[in-house]
Amino acid sequence: MTNERRKSDSLVVPKKPPNNAAEPAAEAGEGSELAKGNSPDSHGDRTQRRMQSSDGIERVRQAAGKDRTQRFTALLHHGYDIDRLRAAYLALKRDAAAGIDGETWRHDGEALEANLRDLAARVQRGAFRASPVRRAYIPKADGRQRPLGVPALEDKIVQRAVVSVLNAIYESDFLGFSYGFRPRRSPHHALDALTVGITTKQVGWVLDADIQSFFDTLEQGWLLRFLEHRVADRRVLRLIQKWLHAGVLEEGQRIVSDVGTVQGGSISPLLANLYLHYVFDLWVHQWRRRRAHGDVVVVRFADDFVMGFQRREDAEQCLTDLRTRCARFGLTLHPEKTRLLEFGRFARRDRQARGEGKPATFHFLGFTHTCAITRTGKFTVLRRTMRTRVQAKLQAVKTELRQRMHRPVPELGAYVRAVVQGHMRYYAVPLNYPSVYAFARAVGRLWWQTLCRRSQRRLPWARMRRYIQRWVPPVHICHPYPFDRFRVMTQGGSRMR
Repeated sequence: MTNERRKSDSLVVPKKPPNNAAEPAAEAGEGSELAKGNSPDSHGDRTQRRMQSSDGIERVRQAAGKDRTQRFTALLHHGYDIDRLRAAYLALKRDAAAGIDGETWRHDGEALEANLRDLAARVQRGAFRASPVRRAYIPKADGRQRPLGVPALEDKIVQRAVVSVLNAIYESDFLGFSYGFRPRRSPHHALDALTVGITTKQVGWVLDADIQSFFDTLEQGWLLRFLEHRVADRRVLRLIQKWLHAGVLEEGQRIVSDVGTVQGGSISPLLANLYLHYVFDLWVHQWRRRRAHGDVVVVRFADDFVMGFQRREDAEQCLTDLRTRCARFGLTLHPEKTRLLEFGRFARRDRQARGEGKPATFHFLGFTHTCAITRTGKFTVLRRTMRTRVQAKLQAVKTELRQRMHRPVPELGAYVRAVVQGHMRYYAVPLNYPSVYAFARAVGRLWWQTLCRRSQRRLPWARMRRYIQRWVPPVHICHPYPFDRFRVMTQGGSRMR
């Protein structure tokens, strides 16, 4: 037996399936699961150590794909060698906020190799200690504050390293309709999957659901039990427990809870996907196969998901069963953001026959979805930028321009250009040109008003028009039509398969 064979055999030990559900398989209409080569970890060829590290991750990925009942017992040495920690460090944002240790990316890099050797040694012998995260708040579109946690730099590095290893396992387990915070997937893939599903399937009702305070209410006990279905390396499990129990530092006080996980760390999105994979994904996959009497479409992005149903009876029963399912695991559907509405290709006709108004709309990932008809008379899903998102962004731009009012025009122009380009990169989807164009015009007018305020003389609009032509980029659609991108994503020969 070769050394490579012995290493591969030592990675896994058999275990009973985590539940009685049949092995899930994503449907082509909702996006198939990723291929083995879709993980961001690539084969390194700079040094022999880097090659061995990447080969170890690849063996983990292959073993996880072959048998979804196997538990991995030797993961720590794959994720915490010097090369993988260095890659995790280089992947961090250079200008990210510092945690409670005050350590920044640039300062730590001044003695990077020595710091990484010390960090790897502490992790390997179990001496690494997780630090409490620093609480920070960012404004939401509705005016409320979203709490975020800023981990210490060492926690960021170690978390990103362990995520690269765990992704090799769970990317073979996660279902096709799960899109949030996964390699090679983005919010636009989820939006395209939803549009294609509603357009091609017999969808007449839509369940727009949101889990209330998901990151603050998930039960850590259940999370660790879910992890143990696939991870048997006690050292990795103890590391995750350390992060869960590190707590939050807010106004000088450390707050520790056995419920929830802090948003902001690299490990949090993966833990959230793992929790909902067992609580929601596997359950709803079996529900639609065994309980539904018509077509059912599912798209989930983190804790926000949308389901399409052919029959109203299925939608109502699923909502009732889903509330019971969530309550079992400490979760609650948001009473205001969760609603059932008539939506689909026949919704307009059926409502007109009953003497009712237009079909209701729903929001998903920053877009308002509306039933519409193309010029050829075919049904389509119209996606427009949410009004609250536009208003919140324009208010933020107005405030920022006022603060920079006396800066040189080229500097203000560079800021305005970055704002419009960033907005287009996300919201410039097909059929949303009017909304994006209106946003760009509004930003240009805000800029003009700012320039007029810094002098007693009103800036002529003819000169302002030249500024806009120079600095505000022309609006154009940045994304393909949903069917085009979704066809590429699900093709048999595509790397997105």
